[in-house]
Parts: sequence; structure tokens; C-alpha cells
Amino acid sequence: MANITINGKKITAQPGETVLKVAKEAGIDIPTLCEHPALVSFGACRMCLVEVQGQRNLQTACTFPVTDGMDIQTESPRVVSARKLILDLLFSERNHYCMFCEMSGDCELQDLGYRYGLDHWAYPTYTKGFPLDATHKYYLMDHNRCVLCSRCVRACGELVANHTLGLRQRGAETMIHADGNIPLKDSTCISCGTCVQVCPTGALVDRRSAFMGRNVQTEHLESTCSRCSIGCGMKIVTRGGNVLRIDSDWASPVNRGLLCKRGRFEPLYDERPRITAPLLKRKGTAVPASWDEALQAVSDQIGGVKAKDLGVLASTHATNEALYLVDSLFRQELKAGNVGILNDATPKLFGKVPGRLADIDGSDLILVVGADPLTDQPVASYPLKRAMDRGVRIVVVDFKENGLAPFASMSLGMTEIKKAVAIAERAEHPAVLYGSSVTETVADALKKLAKKASFIPIEPGVNTHAAVAFGLNNGFKPSATKVLYVLLGEQDWDCEEVLKKIPKNAFVVAQASFRNTLTDRADVVLPMAIWSERGGNLTNTEGRLRKLNKAVEPQGEAKPDWEALSLLAGKLGKKLGASLKELSGRANKQFKP
Repeated sequence: MANITINGKKITAQPGETVLKVAKEAGIDIPTLCEHPALVSFGACRMCLVEVQGQRNLQTACTFPVTDGMDIQTESPRVVSARKLILDLLFSERNHYCMFCEMSGDCELQDLGYRYGLDHWAYPTYTKGFPLDATHKYYLMDHNRCVLCSRCVRACGELVANHTLGLRQRGAETMIHADGNIPLKDSTCISCGTCVQVCPTGALVDRRSAFMGRNVQTEHLESTCSRCSIGCGMKIVTRGGNVLRIDSDWASPVNRGLLCKRGRFEPLYDERPRITAPLLKRKGTAVPASWDEALQAVSDQIGGVKAKDLGVLASTHATNEALYLVDSLFRQELKAGNVGILNDATPKLFGKVPGRLADIDGSDLILVVGADPLTDQPVASYPLKRAMDRGVRIVVVDFKENGLAPFASMSLGMTEIKKAVAIAERAEHPAVLYGSSVTETVADALKKLAKKASFIPIEPGVNTHAAVAFGLNNGFKPSATKVLYVLLGEQDWDCEEVLKKIPKNAFVVAQASFRNTLTDRADVVLPMAIWSERGGNLTNTEGRLRKLNKAVEPQGEAKPDWEALSLLAGKLGKKLGASLKELSGRANKQFKP
């Protein structure tokens, strides 16, 4: 251990750790601008300069390693003078007019200006206009506010491995650009929003939440994305009962702060018409009804048919609590055997304990078999592309076009699985990402890697892991249905095929959030709360229990998925739990955080 002194305070630290890290752990604040905890230290902005006894020049705390006996000053007159000079230069380099900037009040550069008492421009500014790129649907890039910290460039390359952003030209003419200096909307940007999240100023701004409130005026609620089976941690930002935006949760062990377009932006741009009140079809026309009337109609129909005539379809967008009630109410209590889910499931391979996405970072070869994470689970593709940047070979095995194929070292058909396995056998630490397309033949071939590889299942859908655990993936036969109950929720499901096969006089119940073909056909529609309006839990593709938190109140008379099912159970005389806490305790005991 190294014994060092910072501002007269004696500290014991690990040799080789940076001064910034040691100081932070000791509760000593050193200002930064280009530094971000998720990025490799860069030392570009020079705001973290410190004075180290025995060193001729000031050193960047974010890159300078500690050694035994080191004596450091973080706020000496020399250090403060250097930081003020850096700020003066930064403010003069672009047009930082705080009163007109969306980030005023939440800007790291502005905070540093206040911290070091800047009350005027030391050097001429506002001498040149800089371009604004407002072509992107979700955010804009204002070069007038840019400080060239390159956080956005490094996040795009180091974290997402998309490499869209870069620096062009040199010196005072240096600018951030996308690809060959083309508009953002025409670039290779995948709209993950990571660059917006890490920007310290108003250079990259979320369009939807701009000027809607400072951080101190908003609430940040930790929750889980329910757009795919990865279960990314996120923070829902609200003000006055309205959702403003979705931010990263850098502490999340699943996605480590990264999100994709489907998780960060698309939920806020969903324009499908909401269902906000129960609907009951009378004389062929759906009319608003009370919850009691709607549930009574459903109860009467379910109670009037035999178990073999009752069909149930459940979306994997539902919570653990709702899926538990589907199992308990329909399968256990009502003895319905015609139960299914709305997507395929990934098979379990020869009793192998599932690996986790973090295993990719330590792999020297990766097989992607029957899964397309780039298209279906974008956040899972980021570590794959980072691995490719490190020189790790990626072999894609699929029976159809795969979004990862252009990035892969080799792309093979399913009939060539033995060739892929032979390649993986020569690696020291292979990883296998596999999806629902894995057949028995493919599974048998993969057995050769059972003792060597980490097997990471990539489930289609969202909460598929829990749905399978509750036994809901039994297969569904539409033709054997007289009463069909569909727990649809927010899923955009093409129901045409099922509706064609069920009897024309079948009674259909849809528990849904948005109007669609199914709700138009349904005899009863129960309005369901959406992602921001419900609490509960999901189980992600790794088998991790992930927490959902309600950020705003449900719209109209909509209710969370579990609550609607609990009320229906009560109407049918089944007491299966009436509170979220009670249901969570029963539903989640088999899953681990």
C-alpha cells in the first residue's frame, strides 16, 4: 500500500491508482470536465490539474498514478490559477451564453465558472457562429456549446462500439462530426443516446425534455426497461406527474448504464391510441363500462365453459406478478390446459447454468447461435462489438439473415454448426450466445463445449424467462377455444392468425393498453397501465430479478396487469392476493436478484 498526503490529509491507497480515484474515495473533490466514470481517463480538459511535490509541472489527477510518499495539493494558488486560465480559454472558444442555453443550471462548465468566480470574459468571445445540427429525431448537436471534451466520441467508441462520432480538423478549427461530416440523421448513429447522457454542457440535448425543468425540479426514479429480455436499468425522469425522459442508470449491473433507442426514446414517442376505460360490447358495439360490469361479464363467460374450452394467451411484456396470477388462476385453479405465450422461448441446454452478458468481456471467441441481438436486444450487441474491437473473433450461426453478420469474422448456416463448434474448441475461453432458433441437432453439437464455454441464453420477448418458469409455454390451440383471454398489455402483436382460427362465436377478452385489431374484436377490453404507470418485477434473460417502479399514475381507469387479474380472481371466488407486496413475495421466491 502507498501512504500519501492530499491537502494535509494522510491516506493509504493502492499503488498505481489515479490521484483522482484516491481523492474521490477519501471525500476530496477534484473538479473534472472530460472525465466520466464509465470512460477511460483521457486527461484532455486539464481541469483536474493538481500540484505534486517534486514534480516540475502540474499533473492531471485523472491519469497520474499514486506512489508511496506522494504529497499532493488540489487547491493551491498555482492550481487555482491554472484552472481559471483553462476556464477563461474554454468560455472564449465557443459561444457559451448561459441565459439562452437549455442546460443552464445543469451544466458542468457553468458550475465550474461559478466555483472559480468567473464574472466576465477574459478573452473575446461571440466572434464566430458555429453550426447546429437539428436533423436527428431525438436530440440535437449545438457546436456553440461544445468544449471538445470528447466524452461523446469516446462513449460512442468505447461503450457502444459504434464509432459514429469523431474529431475533424485541428486546433481552433476542431469540431465533433458524424462519420464523414454528414448530418446526424444520415449517419450511422443508432440513436442509443449515450452521447447525450455523457455530454457535460448543452452541446448535445434531448429534444423532448428541453427546457422542461432543471434536475433539482425533477424526480429520478430507478426502474427497469421492459422493451426486451435484457432488463436494462434506467431512471425515469418526471416532473409534475409527467415523464420527461429516460436516463441511464450507471450503477445497473446488467447494462452498466447503456441503453438503446427502443429503451431510451421509443417509449416516449409511442403514439398508439390508449385505452383508458373498460369496454363492453353490447349489440355489436363496444361501449364504456365500469370495472365491475366488465369483470362480471368475463367471470360469467369463464364460469360457463369447461376447462378444455378456455384458452389463455399471455404476453411476456407482463410482470412476474401478473404471470404468476395467470398460472395460479387459469392453470392451477381453473385447470385450463390451453395456455401459451406470444413469443418463442430459448431452450435450456443440457442443464448448463446460464452465463451472463459480462462473460463476453473475458472471452476470446464468441459463437452467436440462432440469435440476433443487434436487431432484437441491441444492448447485448454492444459488448459483442467491443469484443470485436479488441480482436476477438465472432462467429454467427443462423438459418436467416443476421444483423451481426457484417461485424462477424465468419457467418455460417445452421447446417454448419459442427464447423463453428470446432473453431470454438480451439479457443481458451469461448462464449456461446444462443437464442430460440436452436434445434435439438444444434444443441447436440454444442455439447462438446459444455465444459469449456459460457452459455448465455438470449430470450426473445421480454419476461420470457419467468413465463417459462411458471409453465405458460405449453402451446396454444386456437380452434379449441370458446372463451379466449389475452393478456396483451403494451405488446404490438399481430393477432390476425389467431383470430382467424378461433371459432367465430368465441368470447374474447383483451387486457390491453392500446387499441388494436384484438381490442376491436374483443367482447370485453380491460385497460392496462403502461411501463411508467406500474410497479412489480421482471426476470431478465440471465435469470436476474429486476425491479419495476411506478413513476406516474395510470391514465384514466387503467390498472396494472397484476391488479386487473387479481380483481378477476376475486370475481371468480379465488383469493390469490390483493396487494403488490403479497403477490411479489409469492411470485419472485424462485428468482434471484
